[in-house]
Amino acid sequence: MVKKRACVFISGAGTNLKSIINYSRDYNFPININLIISNNKSAKGIYFAKKFSIPHKIINQRRDRFEKIAIKELRNRKIDLICLAGFMKVLTKNFIRNFNGKIVNIHPSLLPKYKGLNTYKRAIEKGDKLFGCTVHYVNEKLDSGKIIIKKRVHVANAETVKKLKKKVQVEEYKAYAIAIRKIYNLN
Repeated sequence: MVKKRACVFISGAGTNLKSIINYSRDYNFPININLIISNNKSAKGIYFAKKFSIPHKIINQRRDRFEKIAIKELRNRKIDLICLAGFMKVLTKNFIRNFNGKIVNIHPSLLPKYKGLNTYKRAIEKGDKLFGCTVHYVNEKLDSGKIIIKKRVHVANAETVKKLKKKVQVEEYKAYAIAIRKIYNLN
């Protein structure tokens, strides 16, 4: 199998990154991670790049400069797929147009519900009984691209944000792998 070349964008702990790396090490998984980009020099996820000897770039710049450097890196490495995994910046329309149909994101909610930030808190405050995560293509509108997959969890009575986040993260790790397989028609 000829694997597609992928880049993962991160801003924080990199737990989804670690999961994607683990899946990508399987011969039958459709991608190799050829680059990790972070906008945060303190992102704990950089540890995984080093641990697994994956090239990484920290671009701690204003958005326009960040995107200019990132585009150059992505083109030089002939990246086929960009996975946003806990990447906490909104990409510009120009960046998205440069990689149209090649950017996917994981979002902690059952989109289209709860776009943006503070999704766990909002779901608990509204009394939702179901919550989860969504992997979707990135388009020019925030958290509005075509949905690839959703994974659901039940929200317990008196659920805390911390407990709900842990339950959803378990599903996120599975969802991203399923979505990547689906993108390349392996599901």
